[in-house]
Amino acid sequence: MRSLTLALTITMLCAVPCVGQTTNEVTSAQTSAPAGQPGQSTPGAGTRVTLDRVVAVVNGDLILDSDLDEEARMVAFQPFGDRTHATREQLIDRLIDRHLILQQIRLQPPQPINDTQLDAELSALRKSIPECAACDSDAGWQSFIQAQGFTLDALRDRWRERMEVLRFVEARFRMGIRISQAEIDAYYNSTLLPAYRAEQATPPTEETIADRIQEVLLQKQVDKLLDDWLTSLRAEGSVKIVKPGEELP
Repeated sequence: MRSLTLALTITMLCAVPCVGQTTNEVTSAQTSAPAGQPGQSTPGAGTRVTLDRVVAVVNGDLILDSDLDEEARMVAFQPFGDRTHATREQLIDRLIDRHLILQQIRLQPPQPINDTQLDAELSALRKSIPECAACDSDAGWQSFIQAQGFTLDALRDRWRERMEVLRFVEARFRMGIRISQAEIDAYYNSTLLPAYRAEQATPPTEETIADRIQEVLLQKQVDKLLDDWLTSLRAEGSVKIVKPGEELP
């Protein structure tokens, strides 16, 4: 199952208008610029300059090698949770899922995330990244962003997109889910207590962590619904992973 955190790790997806090319590389147009400009090296007429490589096509939208690189680098901005490096296949799956969600969002565009909401999220993010001890200052925050290979504007675009995706998932899957007291009791007794016993640790009372258990169980249900929905979107749409050396139809 795809976890929600994994599926929604932020990136700005690049949809280059080049569907229909017969190669798995995104290329520049043939050039015929005047040669001999001082201090310039100008490709000759008809020169084919490779800019990027297509790794997947999702209902006509392209996912590029550069998107995978950005996705891998964005892990530095994950405030909590697993920061291990994903495999190439995991990155591709992650970006395919996000493309599918964004395509659904575009069918009924919601109220946009405004700058005030975005600034509040980024302000909280700055305080929650352990590796960024200097992020309490604007200069330190800028330096950290640049060290990951991004500009502040690029990060803002990606984080705004992340907020839009999370809001969509919340509205579509989370609102109708109800966790019963019996489910909380069962999780506490069958999952948490054995785990504490295995560590020979004293468990907290159920009352003190009931809200956390409810959140965990709620998240599990959201993950399952999201996973099933994304699987159906893949089956109903056109999703192709392009292997190295393979040409697009």
